[in-house]
Amino acid sequence: MRKGSRRPPPAPCVECAFFLDVDGTLLEIADTPSAVRVDMELLELIGRLFRISGGALALVSGRSISDLEELLGAQRLPLAGQHGLERRDAAGRLWIHAAPPGAKCMIKEALAEVLTRHPGLLLEDKGLTLALHYRQAPHLAAYAHRLMARLMQEAGGQLELQKGKRVIEIKPAGIDKGTAVAEYLTESPFRGRHPVFIGDDLNDEHGFAEVNRMGGISIKVGPGTSCARYRLPHVAAVRHWLNAALKGTR
Repeated sequence: MRKGSRRPPPAPCVECAFFLDVDGTLLEIADTPSAVRVDMELLELIGRLFRISGGALALVSGRSISDLEELLGAQRLPLAGQHGLERRDAAGRLWIHAAPPGAKCMIKEALAEVLTRHPGLLLEDKGLTLALHYRQAPHLAAYAHRLMARLMQEAGGQLELQKGKRVIEIKPAGIDKGTAVAEYLTESPFRGRHPVFIGDDLNDEHGFAEVNRMGGISIKVGPGTSCARYRLPHVAAVRHWLNAALKGTR
């Protein structure tokens, strides 16, 4: 991974295929995942961009699909949840890559005592993954990473760690946001379009890499090392850039 360009991205167009992370990209990050607030302006932006692009817009998030639906209301968008482990395509079909249930249960049980000792840690069970958040206890970052790495190894193969902003997650190996983007690009209405991926976190690097491979537009939000080719400074800049694609359309 390299530091990445700090150039602003080229102007978007509605002929692109849009793949958008949510937290830290379309929404400001909150102290806990449940504390984020979705404004009507964002919902209108997503809905209009979805319609004008002919449906070639997918949200690609670490959140579960059910969480995204609750967050964003009734809009029936293509959604990739839990870093691509679950994916709803444009036709409404659901694709699932499940973790071994025994391994997940073992890890969750081992974490119960840890959460009692360290109330600043928050365990989020997304269904297919387990995410240990330390946003409220940043001094426990190294401990949380060591702990999850050990539990992953003890659970055997087929699992891997996914790092994020003040969160460390255990998930099935080999599936990520990049594989989700690649799958979408083989399907209508995404196929044949110029791909755009926007994200802010380490777990978005797989998406950047896949879009770079396809010659598309990869955009890192905020500071930090990245393989993304372009940069936007914050959430407001992302929304402004996406709105530019809608200029002159109805």
